[in-house]
Amino acid sequence: MERGIGIGDLVAVTAKVRGRVDEKTVSVSIPSYDFPHSTRETSDVKHGQELEPNGQVTRIEDEKVTIALGPLVAVDIGVVRLVEKYRGPSRKKLLRDIAD
Repeated sequence: MERGIGIGDLVAVTAKVRGRVDEKTVSVSIPSYDFPHSTRETSDVKHGQELEPNGQVTRIEDEKVTIALGPLVAVDIGVVRLVEKYRGPSRKKLLRDIAD
């Protein structure tokens, strides 16, 4: 695993705006992902502007990372940026009773 990215981490990927589909949806191009992707964007974005959609890592395989951006998107590990590391829930109480 490169750069300490693990399953459950919140990551961002830089995407370029290809055009507006309708008033609430924008088509974007994600590096190393060979399919067009659309995302909801209510602000006024223009063609060529960069966005950073973020999502959780669901799978890591060799040099590819699968991110949940609505649909699952598999990109190279080099194009993602770690936003927040996943921290599992902590236990409040011991699993067994302590003998007095």
